[in-house]
Amino acid sequence: MNLLAVDTSGPVAGVAVLRDGEVAYEGAAVNRLTHSVNLMPMIEEALGRAGLDISEIDYYASVTGPGSFTGVRIGVSAIKGMAHGANKPCIGVDALEALAMGVCTTDALLCPIQDARAGQVYGAAFLPGLPPVRVLDNMAEKLPVFIEKALEKAEGRKLVFLGDGVKTYRKAIEELLGDRAVFAPAHMSYLCPASVAVLADLHRADAVDYLTLMPLYLRAPQAERERARKLGGNA
Repeated sequence: MNLLAVDTSGPVAGVAVLRDGEVAYEGAAVNRLTHSVNLMPMIEEALGRAGLDISEIDYYASVTGPGSFTGVRIGVSAIKGMAHGANKPCIGVDALEALAMGVCTTDALLCPIQDARAGQVYGAAFLPGLPPVRVLDNMAEKLPVFIEKALEKAEGRKLVFLGDGVKTYRKAIEELLGDRAVFAPAHMSYLCPASVAVLADLHRADAVDYLTLMPLYLRAPQAERERARKLGGNA
């Protein structure tokens, strides 16, 4: 069984290939190029390095959110197109669950957060496991609200924070939690493409066709929110 997984939901563009349950290739790019420029060459390189032809891929997987509205659509659209052309199933992967997947050797509560802008984070909470055990649903909230909800699930544990939201909110987290806050090291703090691939493999039973795979957002795009605000003000 061969699986191709991509992630363009955040600042890192990632591609991984899984072959019979083993990681055959993993690549990630953080550069000045956009995901739309990076992704297809990365997929081509991934297949070449893994020694596979595109026709040998059995499952296609993409992170479906939460994350950048445009970024998520780039990865999902690419996977939908390839799966449609090959008539193969797709697997949607939750970005926050995949982040938590990268840290599984701890007894702390895993709190992946992404910078949702507008003073909010996309966040969730998990206990370590393969796959991680979700204890708090995905949400878009102000950081103090998210931390309050996470503390209710922590049961005395420390809280491990990871994801691109840490760069923006680390100081605020430290002020709110003190030494109960732990921050994942750099190699665990971004969404690893291999984590996406392995998680997709664990969720193969949830595979769908290319028409069903869709981005999953926690709030409306900024343009829609601004329009609603203006219409509300006019009303």
